[in-house]
Formats: sequence, structure tokens, C-alpha cells
Amino acid sequence: MKPAWRLRVCVAAIVGLPITMVAETHQFTPTVYYPTYSFAHPPALRIKPGDRVITKTIDAGGSDENGRQVASIGANPEIGPFYIEGAEPGDVLVVTFDKIETNRKTSFSGSALSPYTADPQALLQRQPGQAPRVNWMIDKVKGVARLEHPDLLPAGMELPLLPMLGCVGVAPARKEAILSTVPGPWGGNMDYKGLNSGVKVMLPVNEPGALLFMGDGHARQGDGEVVGTGMETSMDVEFTVDLVKKKAIGWPRLENNDYIMVLASARPLLEAFQHATTEMQKVLVADYGFNERGAAAFMGQGVEYEIANVVDPSFTIVAKVRKSFLRR
Repeated sequence: MKPAWRLRVCVAAIVGLPITMVAETHQFTPTVYYPTYSFAHPPALRIKPGDRVITKTIDAGGSDENGRQVASIGANPEIGPFYIEGAEPGDVLVVTFDKIETNRKTSFSGSALSPYTADPQALLQRQPGQAPRVNWMIDKVKGVARLEHPDLLPAGMELPLLPMLGCVGVAPARKEAILSTVPGPWGGNMDYKGLNSGVKVMLPVNEPGALLFMGDGHARQGDGEVVGTGMETSMDVEFTVDLVKKKAIGWPRLENNDYIMVLASARPLLEAFQHATTEMQKVLVADYGFNERGAAAFMGQGVEYEIANVVDPSFTIVAKVRKSFLRR
């Protein structure tokens, strides 16, 4: 059976009316979750450019908004994949997140610094038997999270909520299947604290339909994700999709009200830094009218960097430029 929007196109063509794509809103309740980004997973939902999806993600351990374990397939169970009609290899998928919001009162996180984040000697000297996980209580009315372990923090200490998705990715190139804990050119487990409501995420399309996955919600996360997790929890998510046809990008790009950004991942961290810097220079040349030397001169004084994660199989660096510095 043809999708409803295709039937409308066929009818319009027959009677000679202008062909228009009518954007739809989809309520999607996931029932199957995946531990890999892969072309081989069947589409969970077919959508078209302009469509909006209202859905939910589960936490990194597989629990939903009611605290029920609904997936036991390893870390970061992903919802999707969403098949975007008309997406072809060589295009760019643009995902605008209209809503990323916690939907339960609890989250959990690590409580010990991870390897690569501290001096080796300090890691060796930490107290034995240290709890690997702590719980945080989420107060959406006040917009804060509080540690549920009064012996670990000064009384009354709390942190403001900053809901984000740690994982957003598409099917990788070359028919690869890659674990949902790994970031790369396809997106994936980038663990960037700036992937919040209102952000646009741009990803290269490697397979027909792009095959979009997402998950790993954090109520908040610090730079570097230095304990190996954010405040892991489930999320209510709303997003819309669009396509830029025949535009090549090498690494995921983000845009919010203030910045254009590139996220690049590799190990060692220096290699991720190099990828992010190179890709930002390409952005400035291709989209903002710089030549190569001018982009370099501008970046030398205008680019900013963040460390998104240094705990995943590949580390992630964010190169960013203030939009107020740029004119198209």
C-alpha cells in the first residue's frame, strides 16, 4: 500500500494540480531497540522531509520512563531506525530537535573518574570498593537534580538540568555495523552536552533513507563525561527532519542560536582535534565565502573548542564559531 503522501501526489498529478508534500506528525512508541548503527535493521517508521516525530527514548541501561527494564542488549539501546523518504547517499540529513525533556524523577551516573581522565597514580590510589553508580533525583519544577547520597556532597547542593541526547546517528558507510557506544562520522555516541532542545544536527547520508537512530538521554552531563556517564535517564523527544541534497560533509555538524559547530571523533584526542579543525575550515570555505587562507586566519582568532567525551572508544572534540562573527 502506498503511503498517504504518495497517494496525494498521484492524485494531484492526475488532475493537474500543483504537487505539494503535506507534512505530518507521527506519534511513535518504540518497542524494539538496537545496540548497533547498521543498514541491516528494518525501518521502524518511514517519514518524509518536513515531518515531525513525537517519541520516547530509554536510558543507557535499558529502562523506560516507568523504570521498567525494556531492553537488555548492552549499553545505549537505540530507538529507530527512522527511514527518511528521498534520502540518498551524498545528501545531508538535518534533524531539528524541538524537544528533549526528562520524563521521570530519577537518573543514575558513575561516581569514579574513568581511565584517561585523571593521572594514573590518582586512579590507583582511589579508595577500594567505591560505588560504581550513584542516583540523582530530578526536580523538573525547580529544574535541578540532587544527588541521592547525602554522605557524598555538601547538604543542599544541586545542579541545574540540561537535558541532552548522547547518541544521534545514521547507518554508517560501507555496510558497517558499529556499536551504539561508538562515535564517528555517522554521529553516534558523541556525548556532547550541547545536543539539547532547539539544536539542528546535520549528518551525512550513507544509505538510502539515512536510517536515523537516537538514544542515551542525559538529564545533565559535564564536559568530557569524566565518570563515563551523564545523568542517565529516559526522555520525551520531538524532532523534525529535512534534507540537503547532494552536499558532502565529513563529520556531524550542529547549529544552535549562537554557534555553528563540528563534532569529530578519534583516538588519540589530538586526532579528533585535527579532524574538527579541518572540517570547520571546510565549512567556512564552502558555506561562508572564505578562501582557505582566510578561513585559517579567521579560525586562529575566532574558533572555540570543547571536549565532549574522553571515555568512549573514540574521543569527541567540538570546534565552534559564533554566528555573530559570520556573514553569509
